[in-house]
Amino acid sequence: MAKGAGYDFLLVDMEHGRIAIDALAGICVTGLAADFPVLARVTGPGSPDLARVLDCGATGVIIPHVDSAEQARAIVAACRFAPLGSRAIPGPLAILSFEAVPPAQLIAASEERVELHAMIESRAGLDAVAEIAAVPGLSALVIGANDLASDLGHTGQLDHPDVRAAFATIAAAAHAHGLGFGVMGLPAALIPGHAVANGATLIVATNEINLLVDGARATLGTVRAQLPASQPAAPA
Repeated sequence: MAKGAGYDFLLVDMEHGRIAIDALAGICVTGLAADFPVLARVTGPGSPDLARVLDCGATGVIIPHVDSAEQARAIVAACRFAPLGSRAIPGPLAILSFEAVPPAQLIAASEERVELHAMIESRAGLDAVAEIAAVPGLSALVIGANDLASDLGHTGQLDHPDVRAAFATIAAAAHAHGLGFGVMGLPAALIPGHAVANGATLIVATNEINLLVDGARATLGTVRAQLPASQPAAPA
């Protein structure tokens, strides 16, 4: 559905959502069959699922609450094969259509396809962003807009000057180290100034709950607008 609607990728949220690893595996295989990237957000830098989501076929993993270069290095160690990391070599992988190939070929193909996105969501992460961005093996820095604003003392104020400045600082660090820059949790009105103006390469525009609520509200509004004034009810 996401591909049919014109989106570029699907993000499966395992931090705040209820999707477990077995459900993720099915989603990833479907995405691979449809030639549609599936990213997975885990619970944090210490998640036991860091490498498992990649084994399941996710083309990228988004790690929230990365506050230090030490955490970033641990993430790379868990998700990258030697010599950059220490990820265990699995059996046939979904991203290779479960074909049995020599370990060297499996490693090369996996590293070529897999992306690691570190989320910056706190003042600590902001203060350490240059060191985090310098860790080899990361693919992008992604801002968790609401958590970052809250940790900076501006809960719900995503357009506060301090928050805007933080976006620019994080984007600059990403670009300086050849990394992508992404955003999550921004309302559509702020995407041009916070994301596009800072060279964002990944924008998580919405989530399934908002899509359902917005779509339901729009449909209901269209139906009600066509009903006579004396007939307020609309079909469910």
